[in-house]
Amino acid sequence: MFGRLAQNASLMKAVAQGVDALPEGLLVGLCVPCPYLSQAQSLLGGSRVAWGVQDVSAFTEGAYTGEVAADMAADFGARFAIVGHSERRAYHRESAELVAAKTQRALEAGLIPIVCVGETLEQRDAGETERVVGTQIDEVLAKLSLEAALRIVVAYEPVWAIGTGKSATAAQAQQVHAFLRGRLAAKDAAVADVHVLYGGSVKPGNAEELFRQPDIDGGLIGGASLNDKDFLAICHAAQAVMADAA
Repeated sequence: MFGRLAQNASLMKAVAQGVDALPEGLLVGLCVPCPYLSQAQSLLGGSRVAWGVQDVSAFTEGAYTGEVAADMAADFGARFAIVGHSERRAYHRESAELVAAKTQRALEAGLIPIVCVGETLEQRDAGETERVVGTQIDEVLAKLSLEAALRIVVAYEPVWAIGTGKSATAAQAQQVHAFLRGRLAAKDAAVADVHVLYGGSVKPGNAEELFRQPDIDGGLIGGASLNDKDFLAICHAAQAVMADAA
């Protein structure tokens, strides 16, 4: 929950300029608080930077005061919607079933849901990482048709690495990403090709090593996204990995 109009404008303009200067092929999006969707549409429209929201309602419309429907975000040209972020699961007690419903509403509105999964430090220490993230992604996949499942993005965000300055090692992150890839493949072999992002304190100093792992397709950037220089450095790291893989 960061950002004000002037701060947003400076950040969005710098990011748009920096991304537009990169070679074609890198997909970059900024997911903003809902009050700033119009600003994002105005400042990012015409650039190579897409925009989205940090959450959507599980309902399409109705007497749900304070909720923001996925169709409302789509009205402002949003392309992405984050669902099931660890902070939503922790602070708002969002269940796997609720996250699945939000995923469905986002898809119905033509948005790309970024479905977040991740374990707490206690769960990791107890050896429950795969059970936790497997249950979280399975609940979503069970509610989706094959066609719908092919349109999601998954983000692994270990809760113990969110906002703590800690990050999973590249090997730790790869291990969980490979496991998630297997769970996606269990739905259908084609679903294993959806993008799986890493979202645990990605920074300029660790981005390239993370992105070079075989099952990490990019990043869901947290604190570093509030600094245009850090964010663009991460974009450059992703671009370097793409260029080497071409």
